[in-house]
Parts: sequence; C-alpha cells; structure tokens
Amino acid sequence: MALSSGSDSRIFGGHVTHITVIENEWIVLPDGRRLATRIWIPAGTGPFPVILEYLPYRKRDATASRDQTTHGVFAAAGYACVRVDIAGTGDSDGVFDDEYSEQELSDGEAVLAWISCQDWCDANIGMIGISWGGFNGLQLAYRQPPALRAVVSVASTTDRYADDIHFMGGCLLSDNVNWAGQMFAYNSRPPDPLLRSDWREVWQERMENLPFMAADWLAHPNRDAFWKHGSVCEDYARIKVPVLATTGWADAYVNAPSQLAAHLNGPAKALMGPWEHRYAHMSKLGASDFHSEVLGWFDRWLKAEENGAEDLPDYRVFMQEHFDPTQANKPRKGRWIAEQRWPSPNVTPRMLWLGNNGLSDRAENAQLNVSTAADVGQASGVFCPGMRIDNELAGDQSGDDARSVCFDLPLDASMELLGRAVLKIAFTVDQPAAQIVARLCDVSADGVSQRISYRAFNLSHHAGHDRPETLVPGQRYEVEFALNECAHHLRAGHRLRLALSNSYWPIVWPAPVRTNVMLDLAGSALTLPVRSVIEEIDPCAPGAPQLGATSHNETLRAADARVSTVTQADGTIVQETFDDFGATRDPDHGMEVGSHVTTRYAIHPDDPVTACFQSAWNFAFRRKDWQVEINTENAMTCDTQNFYLHRKLRATEGATRTEVLTKEWSQTIPRGHL
Repeated sequence: MALSSGSDSRIFGGHVTHITVIENEWIVLPDGRRLATRIWIPAGTGPFPVILEYLPYRKRDATASRDQTTHGVFAAAGYACVRVDIAGTGDSDGVFDDEYSEQELSDGEAVLAWISCQDWCDANIGMIGISWGGFNGLQLAYRQPPALRAVVSVASTTDRYADDIHFMGGCLLSDNVNWAGQMFAYNSRPPDPLLRSDWREVWQERMENLPFMAADWLAHPNRDAFWKHGSVCEDYARIKVPVLATTGWADAYVNAPSQLAAHLNGPAKALMGPWEHRYAHMSKLGASDFHSEVLGWFDRWLKAEENGAEDLPDYRVFMQEHFDPTQANKPRKGRWIAEQRWPSPNVTPRMLWLGNNGLSDRAENAQLNVSTAADVGQASGVFCPGMRIDNELAGDQSGDDARSVCFDLPLDASMELLGRAVLKIAFTVDQPAAQIVARLCDVSADGVSQRISYRAFNLSHHAGHDRPETLVPGQRYEVEFALNECAHHLRAGHRLRLALSNSYWPIVWPAPVRTNVMLDLAGSALTLPVRSVIEEIDPCAPGAPQLGATSHNETLRAADARVSTVTQADGTIVQETFDDFGATRDPDHGMEVGSHVTTRYAIHPDDPVTACFQSAWNFAFRRKDWQVEINTENAMTCDTQNFYLHRKLRATEGATRTEVLTKEWSQTIPRGHL
C-alpha cells in the first residue's frame, strides 16, 4: 500500500509542472521481502518512461534532499522516477550482506520487472546513479534484464579490484577500512517508525547482523572471483544498452568513462568535468547542467526522440591547466575539449626514459635507488573528494616531491596530455614486499607542484593481480602499469615531473618495512598520452546548472569542517579531520537528522607498521518524543604479519539515551603480500 501521496511543483521548460509524489510504496520481491520506494509521477495521463535509482543510502532522509534536485526535475520533464532502498537499508525488509552482492543484483532485476508491470510505466526504464548507483546500473545492464533500456553511470568503475575504494595496483587503500566504517555507521541507522510499526525489531536485527566488511574485503587481497563478480570489464560485450558515463577529475573514479567509451559495442559516451564525487549540478568545483545531459540521453533512448545524442563526441573533457593547488574545495582552471572518437588518433604515445638528470629521449645505463619515508603523501588530499564537507583536494606537491625521487622534463613549448600515462620500471629490491607510487605533476616556474595523476603499484604483483609473488631480494624484475586517466594542459616554461616514492600516506597503506627499490634506468621509461590537434571540434560542453533544483529541508545546524596535522614529540605525524554534516528537519514528515565524523591517521616516518586509522561516527534522529542516537568506532592497525581490525557500536533510544545495543567486533587478517 502506498503511503502519503503528495504533490510537488517544478518549473520546467518555462512553465510550472505538477508532480505526484508517492512517499512510500512497497515493492514485493518474489520471496516476500519488501523494498521501500519513493515514486514521482509526472502530470498527464501516462504511461511514462521511468528512471530508477537503487541505493543503500536511505531515501527517507539521507538522499531525500539530493533526490529533490534530480528526480523532481526529471519528473517535471515527463519521467516517472523511482528511488528504491536496497534490502537491509533504509525502510526496506531484510539484512544487508555486502556491496553489489548477488542478493542486491537479483533484487534489482526483480525491481525492474515490478516497475515494468505498473500502469504508469511504458516499459522503457533507465537507471541512474552516482557511485553505488553508478556501479549497480552497469552491473544490472551486464545481466541484461529486458526492461532496462539505458544507463547514466556517474563515478563508477568497470573493475571492482583495480578501480574501487579497496585496492589500487594491488596496494591496500586506507579507504578500505574508512569506507567500511562509514557503511558500518550507515547500516546501523533505524527505519522510520512512521513507515514501519516493527521498526525497533528490524533495527535490532540489522545491528546484530552487520557484516564486517573491512575484514571481508581485506580477506581478498588479490583479483579473485570475489572482485570479478560485478566487474563489467570481464565481458564488456554483455552490456547492450546505451551508456552515458561521467564524473570529474577531482573524483576517485576517473578511469571508467573512457574505458566504457572505448570498449562498449552499443552507444556509449564519456563526459569528464572538473567535478568531485558529486552530481555535477551540486559540485563545488564548477557546477554544470547535469539535468540536461541526463535528459538528453534518456530522451533519445527511452522516448525515442531524434535529438542527436548518439552523435555526441565519444569523449567530452574538461582539459585542466595549472593553478595554485589547495586542499580547499574550489573551482578548477581549464577549458572544454572533445574527441569525436575514442580512442582518438589525436593522441599519440611519447616515450621518455628515466635518467639521473630527469626525463629524456635516450636511455641511460645507470641505477637509482627509491627509498622514501613512510609519511610521503602529506599533501595527497583524500582518496575520494566529494564525500566530506571541505579540505579534500590534493595540495601543493612540492613538499612530497622533495622527499621523493623526481624526474623532470622542462617544457619549451606547451604540451597536452589526454589518457593514461604508462610507467615501465626494471628493478631489484632488498625486501620480500615492496610498493611504488608514481605521481605526474605540473611544476610552475616558481616551483608550485600540481598533481596531474598518480597510481600505486604493489611490486609483488609484477606477474599479475591474480598471482602475487614474494619478491626475492636482488632478483631483477620488470613491471608496467598505467597511471590514472588525466587531461592536462602544461604551459611552456613549466616542468613535467614524475615523482616516485614507496609510500603515499594516508591514501595508500604502506608496505610492512622500508624498502630499497633499485631502478635499472636502462629498463625504466614513462610513456605519455600526448594530444595534438589542428582544429578543435565543438566540445558540446555542459551549460550552467539549472535554477530551482534545490532542497526544501530546514537547516537546524550548519555544516562545518576542520583539519589539523600535528607532529608529536616522538615524531609521529597525526592528521585529523572533523566533518559535521549539520542537522536538518524535513518539513514533510518532521524527521530531524544530524551527523558528524572524526577521522585520525597516524604514522611515524621511519616505521611503516606504526600506521593507524581511526574513525568515529555519530547519527542522531528525532521527531517529537522519538529519539535515537548511534555512535560507531572503527580502527585498523598492523604489524609486519597482520592487520588488526576493531569496531564498536552503541545505539540508544529516548531522551535518557536508554541502551539498545552495545557491541564490539575484532578480527585479525594476515597481510600476505600487502
């Protein structure tokens, strides 16, 4: 039974459009479980094409504000919109098991089938989503459900092992435990009593059965079947529907759009802006008209409008250029360009050899040691900007450069890069485990170093991410890997810099001991994707964001963010962040929600196994005499043999904060080749 149908009004196409909003509808799955759903129905008689977003982030409050700015606009343009809480999250039945699990994807197929049978659906369904919803849109397209006709995938991946929040180049990302802690807190939140009379029992069951995802993910350090599940790169040909893939250069997920444009057989277009991990109309780095991009794509493939979407350039790109980098979230400099076909004949490889005097066109018969302190990376910013309030971006890299091994190329003329640089190194090591981190930087005449791209690589994976080997000290190895996708214009008079280090903390968890990686320069080269065009084509750049796409929530406490870095008396470097997401009240149903998180990264420059991560989340919910508070803690430490994971949950109810559940979990995971 649907709950509390209401109405909304949107200005679209210069006139007011009335929308029916069904606050909660239950989708009954084949096994009887119910998924909580919000539905927007356009004005008119219908039936309508449908846009689905399928997430674990709570439609009732967590994404409600954002959903107003997306689905409300899409509904005004003639689409029925459906926002579904994944099983075990929000107000839905069931217990959550893992990200992109078989349960999630088979339920998703059932959701699509249910939508296609509704009298307001014309059987043309598209999926949209950022991050999680971008992932499962591609994953469901891979499974070829008949009702799914098109996808807009934002900030997603084609390879869950290579390009997600867990591992990079076989190295462990500290965000593996950070993200697990965030989902631990998220999944501890209760259903809304207004929608579920059994909310307390459902809440208790969820908290008692929370998966220990940090441990589950860490138990799969190699590219095995666990990660191949849900990785669409396993067989791109299985995706038959048109895909628009997009994100921004400040995001963590920069590699998927160009990969999809290059490998999908059906219509596929890539759009790369300056944005962070947010929908483009909400970006702090140069907001754009995301709505028109989405509607243009779906109008073509769900409404069969002949609008030329299939003729857009394969790859539309914001070409960045140098600006003084700061960790504060502020707009980027650059211009829009486009490549009609991707891969493009306008991009050619240029090989440069690593040498004692920098990068050159000739190989050098020499050796050079890379052995850097564990705290290199202090200016790295966070792994995935856009998930916190502020202070997320990579800063001036010159301090980290000074403690790395650098190879410079002075530029007499400007140079443009578009694509993925490839680093090849020949090396020996003195320890059985080692890693290398490569950064490409644009260094101005006054020495300011802006990061263009980077990539970490676990040298134990030289033979492949599915077959790591313990390194033999003194034995010569070769490895080749691609850095992350980039688009950057370097000016004449600047220097292109390749900076190598053994660490990039706090983004990359360090190897267990400091290692000497001795490079054989005669076998070490950097290949750049150099772009050169005689005449630019129309970039078909997104316009300014639409007015009126805003939240209607009442602000009770403003958002705030603080960062600090302190060197303790023993030399340990501690980086702390505090993000207060503020508190709001939804005027439609009266729920008040507030949250904040503290994170702490600590390491001693001379001892990699002092690496430590801690986070603490707080959520508070209130409506009249109903009150719930959740506090979670999450931590990871290590030694040379193991990782040590610990988490704690405390949930209370009422003004007196009566304890509902306090529970702690600990687990030890062997390091293996990490």
